[in-house]
Amino acid sequence: MSEQITVRISSGELAGVRADGIDRYLGIPYAAAPVGDRRFAEPEPAASWSGTRDATRMGPTAPQNPMSPTTARYLANVIAPGDECLNVNVWTPAGASARPVMVWIHGGSFRHGSNALDGYDGSAFARDGVVLVSVNYRLGVEGFSVLDDAPLSLGYSDVVAALRWVQREITAFGGDPGAVTIFGESAGGVTVSNLLAGPHAGTLFHRVIAQSGMPSAQNRKSAAKVTREAAKRLGIPTTRAAFAAVPVERLLEVDREMAQGGSALNVGSGYSPTIGSADLPRDPQEAALTGAGDDIPLLVGWTAEEHRLFNADGGFDRVGPLLSALVRLRMGAGRRVRKAYRAAYPDAGSGDLLATMMIDRILRIPVHRIADARLARGAASTHVFEFQWRSPVDGLGAAHVMELPFVFDRLSSPDWIKLAGPDAPQRIADEMHGAWIRFATTGDPGWPSWDAARSTMVFRDPVSEVQAGPRDAQLAAWRKRESDRRG
Repeated sequence: MSEQITVRISSGELAGVRADGIDRYLGIPYAAAPVGDRRFAEPEPAASWSGTRDATRMGPTAPQNPMSPTTARYLANVIAPGDECLNVNVWTPAGASARPVMVWIHGGSFRHGSNALDGYDGSAFARDGVVLVSVNYRLGVEGFSVLDDAPLSLGYSDVVAALRWVQREITAFGGDPGAVTIFGESAGGVTVSNLLAGPHAGTLFHRVIAQSGMPSAQNRKSAAKVTREAAKRLGIPTTRAAFAAVPVERLLEVDREMAQGGSALNVGSGYSPTIGSADLPRDPQEAALTGAGDDIPLLVGWTAEEHRLFNADGGFDRVGPLLSALVRLRMGAGRRVRKAYRAAYPDAGSGDLLATMMIDRILRIPVHRIADARLARGAASTHVFEFQWRSPVDGLGAAHVMELPFVFDRLSSPDWIKLAGPDAPQRIADEMHGAWIRFATTGDPGWPSWDAARSTMVFRDPVSEVQAGPRDAQLAAWRKRESDRRG
């Protein structure tokens, strides 16, 4: 049984829905529509409205192209046209007051994704006493172009604007603006990690959960490559006026053309946050290693086989021995490192082995360094997890994104069944979702924080457990390499 309810925020009155003890308000604009004169510009406050605004349906999504056929086979996405794409959804316990708040930042390589997925429904969080807010932000060309005379990282600035909206408005929904946890996965994990190391830590949010993401941003020269390529294909200069004069549909067409040139070896390349804006003033990884965000409790982790989603089409397996050797050389994976990985994964094919090295190099090793540095400085707690449950679908195993059905406690969602199958274990969903709720509420997910033993919670079958350094055998080879170079 559902009923219509209303709430008043500073912009006006919203009409939502109450059902099963949960109130939901959908498609709420947190910033003005980024169209016309507001294209390639910093987000501006949303205009007020008169009367009661319908907030019972998802709003528009950021302009984007469909995912590749291979990715779309496993990952759901929603593309809904409309100008007011800078919107949030809110799920809250009916009659809530001063409840912890969690703000979800979706992934998608800064090219895809939205807050409108059924798999991101926040009902389980509201059921368990937390106010859940999910955010849309500008993507691809519109959100992360590097133009000569426009602000940098507009999609990133959108997220900051959404967090400011939470600070202003969340009390009306029963949330506590002094107890905000931001969490995200993949590109969303990168975003929340960057925010951890940025100027807004402790003011716009108070805890961070980073899933399969680490502090990462490019310098202006590197980040501008994709914009220069788009400009070349369009035959225009890299100026705001030139790009704003191009219809969105044409920009998406060019983005499709550029994406078709991708491969397994450059996964994650392309659009990204760029160093140099007020919200991202310096290299976030360097900032995190030297003390930024030390007052913020951090929960961070990954899936055991991140690469299997990226290798769903067998791209890594087609890498020849010469190119593979060149990639290893570029990573600095010498004989000691290769030997350690072969010992750790004796049955892995050459493609899987190379992909695992790459994921460790760009994700797990930097996270270990940050966790070690936070421990040495006596920073706020760092809790680390690894997700090891293996999906039976097409050999995906514990692939990238696989933890999300469990975190959202949405195993029965069609969005996640295509990824994890129909029989994913509810026990692990209870464990992970419960840990995320505890962390948002108390700062402690329920297992020991990072220590000299590298204590890590491993979610798996038949029993989840805390392990000491589950990846030390191979990661130690990288640490030894770095030590030798410094010596």
